[in-house]
Amino acid sequence: MIIQTGQRTDIPAFYSKWLLNRLRQGFVMVRNPFYPSSVSRYELNPKTVDMITFCTKNPLPVLNNPELMEELSAYNQWWYVSLTPYGKEVEPNVPAKAEVAEGIIELGKRLGPEKVGWRYDPIFISEKYSKAYHLKAFENIARRLCGFTKTAVISFIDLYPKVKRNFPEAREVCREDRLSLGKAFVEIASRYGMTLRPCAEGKELEAFGADCSGCQTVAVLEQALGEGRHLKVPKKTQARKECSCYLNGDIGAYNSCGHLCRYCYANASPQLVMQNMKEHNPDSPLLIGELKDDDRVFNTEQKSWIVRA
Repeated sequence: MIIQTGQRTDIPAFYSKWLLNRLRQGFVMVRNPFYPSSVSRYELNPKTVDMITFCTKNPLPVLNNPELMEELSAYNQWWYVSLTPYGKEVEPNVPAKAEVAEGIIELGKRLGPEKVGWRYDPIFISEKYSKAYHLKAFENIARRLCGFTKTAVISFIDLYPKVKRNFPEAREVCREDRLSLGKAFVEIASRYGMTLRPCAEGKELEAFGADCSGCQTVAVLEQALGEGRHLKVPKKTQARKECSCYLNGDIGAYNSCGHLCRYCYANASPQLVMQNMKEHNPDSPLLIGELKDDDRVFNTEQKSWIVRA
């Protein structure tokens, strides 16, 4: 099976000590966000966990922890690292861009470029962050990351209720701008040895050469596994109807990402995030809080999905 870490929060950036403890203990517990008294228990064992996937804005706490890197070396990995051109007024607690770029480069060196992807999303347009600004920024980053990743993912901002509340001045990107930017991004990505993968944007950029099949599909994960190994997976869970990615077994928790990016769909408010982060215990099997007397714990059925050619 696959363990996901990044749909709900940023575990590498804020909870690396907890992750190390979970790997050493050999299990993790996850509270159901819709039925809070229901808790799933996952075994963390490389014999049944075929891959751990990460989505982060800051891989450095993991990269700078030799003990954690050693524990993770037993597992196949796939990493998406977001690197966008926005300032602190949009991404208050994201590290300096140069540091994040170095993190992507280091991951590419250690794991190989086929196991690391760069995310440039979400894209929004404003007076400061104009189309010209995005084109220059995207090329500068692509040039810096050339050779260390083969994948660049883009998406245009979606105005979910949480986004509207936390980022009221954000506006959707019109189709004309999506097409012109998308076409240019495909060309830039190709120039630097990357495939452009739009995330949940339909097929409108396919005509320009974008791979519109999805950004974390079974095929992408199989490529990270290496030649001769395939995944025979059960029916996938869709985060939303536009999503083609394979998502299963997320161990994170909503309202717990301390980056506090204003476009984030996973945080309801900074106040709730700060409250939840205070309840984090690195020694707890749960990311946020502790088990309660009335919790119902379910052992998740796990088995390897890898089949060899």
